[in-house]
Amino acid sequence: MTTRDWDAATYDRVSDVQESWGREVLARLELEGGETVMDAGCGTGRVTRALIERLPEGRVIAVDVSPAMVEKARDALRARDEAIVADLTELELAEPVDAILSTAVFHWIPDHDRLFRRLCGALRPGGVLEAQCGGEGNVAAFHAAARRVAEREPYAAHLGDWRGPWYFSSATRAEERLQAAGFDDVRCWLEEREARPQEGRSFLRTVCLGPHLERLPPELRDDYLDDVLHEVGEPLVLDYVRLNISARRA
Repeated sequence: MTTRDWDAATYDRVSDVQESWGREVLARLELEGGETVMDAGCGTGRVTRALIERLPEGRVIAVDVSPAMVEKARDALRARDEAIVADLTELELAEPVDAILSTAVFHWIPDHDRLFRRLCGALRPGGVLEAQCGGEGNVAAFHAAARRVAEREPYAAHLGDWRGPWYFSSATRAEERLQAAGFDDVRCWLEEREARPQEGRSFLRTVCLGPHLERLPPELRDDYLDDVLHEVGEPLVLDYVRLNISARRA
């Protein structure tokens, strides 16, 4: 997973679409209310709050690789819940959990084989995984536009050959990896979604172009952001493809 820290305050403000889709994934998770559930990639805790509402007698373990995100997410937690700064591919829990929820995270992790093995190991036998992330074809038109700008000077020296930290899996490949990692009752499917962020520039700076901007010297970052916005046109429309995952530890 990328280890860059995030602008948690801006992400919390602009991530309405991520919360909306995350709540849909949470609705697929069957809970009685007393379980221990890991929010794998909790972000600022917007979906974590909704998860806590489903667990009046249970417990949440919120995990994210970004210290700033975890610090913000702590505001959503109760005394009995826990927040951990950790890479999901390295995560080791003291005790297995009953379920794992994850939204808008797995596409930031290139090694899905290792990721799914770690998640399977974090679940009790029979525990479930409900997740959604970017899937094959996700924001393809936007990334093509960002690459066209990146190949121009003065950005090319920093971005020209770089293709980003993302991995957008197909549903078939995800199912194969999950089964190999020890999951059964596996179902994966792709879903096309369109997003129109209200704060387009802030959304791109924080969510879509954060890795690009970190590779650029500070004096070029605003220019690159403006040039990408001009390339894609306004209002900003993003062609998301979501990879949905439902699986159970064997």
